[in-house]
Amino acid sequence: MHFTRKNPITGEVASSAEAMQAGDMAAIAARAAAAQPAWGAMGPNARRAILQKAADAMAARKDDFVAAMMGEIGATAGWAMFNVMLAVGMVREAASLTTQIAGEVIPSDKPGCMAMALKEPVGVILGIAPWNAPVILGTRAIAVPLACGNAVILKASEQCPRTHALIIEAFTEAGFPEGVVNVVTNAPEDAPAVVGALIDAPEVKRINFTGSTAVGRIIATRAAQHLKPCLLELGGKAPFVVCADADLDEAVKAAAFGAYMNQGQICMSTERIIVVEAVADQFAAKLAAKVKTMTAGDPREGKTPLGAVVDAKTVAHCLSLVADATAKGAELLTGGEVTQNVVMPAHLVDKVTQDMKLFRDESFGPVVGIIRARDEAHAIELANDTEYGLSAAVFTKDIAKGLTLAKQIRSGICHVNGPTVHDEAQMPFGGVGASGYGRFGGRQGIDSFTETRWITVETQPGHYPI
Repeated sequence: MHFTRKNPITGEVASSAEAMQAGDMAAIAARAAAAQPAWGAMGPNARRAILQKAADAMAARKDDFVAAMMGEIGATAGWAMFNVMLAVGMVREAASLTTQIAGEVIPSDKPGCMAMALKEPVGVILGIAPWNAPVILGTRAIAVPLACGNAVILKASEQCPRTHALIIEAFTEAGFPEGVVNVVTNAPEDAPAVVGALIDAPEVKRINFTGSTAVGRIIATRAAQHLKPCLLELGGKAPFVVCADADLDEAVKAAAFGAYMNQGQICMSTERIIVVEAVADQFAAKLAAKVKTMTAGDPREGKTPLGAVVDAKTVAHCLSLVADATAKGAELLTGGEVTQNVVMPAHLVDKVTQDMKLFRDESFGPVVGIIRARDEAHAIELANDTEYGLSAAVFTKDIAKGLTLAKQIRSGICHVNGPTVHDEAQMPFGGVGASGYGRFGGRQGIDSFTETRWITVETQPGHYPI
């Protein structure tokens, strides 16, 4: 049995994949568990060599990745190429970590006792990846877990099964032992049962999920019933604070990129631009002029910086946020008609207030609001008036002040004089609050995907009170 994914622009079939069922998950989990011990026992340089081959195999498939992303989610060629570039870098970074999975010797008060903290593989890790940055996030779900000696199951997104399957094909070509790397594809209507069966499988020890906060809560609740740890990277409503002394031209460039890259369909996307009133009019005018140059068009033609959103539901959601804001007094600075059902122009809404849905609800599309703050203290108050806490940005020429303000924003990530959209393989990536918990990336990733064990060795005769 198979299911199809249609191109959001043309409506034609973009890909077809096996529609696995919940009943199939037990065998997949058992297969992964059987393969993991030998992989985990393999030397770090042997694991590193295979991961490097996987990176090479992914790079060699760049044209296939671009075609798959353009067909399945309406991505631009540039966004698809960036996905491949960063994902390849993530695999190479994971490869470099194999010799850094180190423990420590801890001083013991007991004479003759050598105490050690050791990092060991967890076993089987389930990675659930979304569609919006499919090569980056599909790769992130499995690369460091594999480097740490775990077997993995990648639960592919129903909206880009071919793109995610290409990752697994590259890893398979690299020479991972049979059963170490696994993929699950399923029809959209079967997702709750399939994911539930994977979480319930006793062989699966940990889960990492990137996606919506609503689904993250369901996954965390299900996993908690089995006392299985999760790493959750969920929604965001990233604030972008512009101080009165900011370099407005730099802020405009960063805000436009952060708000509209990949049509705003990034978890780190700038969602709320909070500007101190003293420079708000000037900033809004400059940003509106910039955004008007960022046209949207058919991504297959490659003639415009912005392409399509993933589906008509996204368009309807974004337009409803704009309509609610303008009905309550906000001002639409840029916008336009949606063409080809999913080619949506960049929308910039000024004078957004806290009673508008656009202030609170994640748009996950090419819509951003400007909120005017009385001063910097009020800007931080507005930035923190959200349940989310993934990425943030502060623009000021005073770096000391920028660091002070950055520390006051409740988020897992904050950039001073940089955009909210910024990702590097070696950085600790994750959020707080409704944006989730746990961290991907670098040494933090090692902690997320290993068990720490305390082991002692006695070197002297024991003395006991009884």
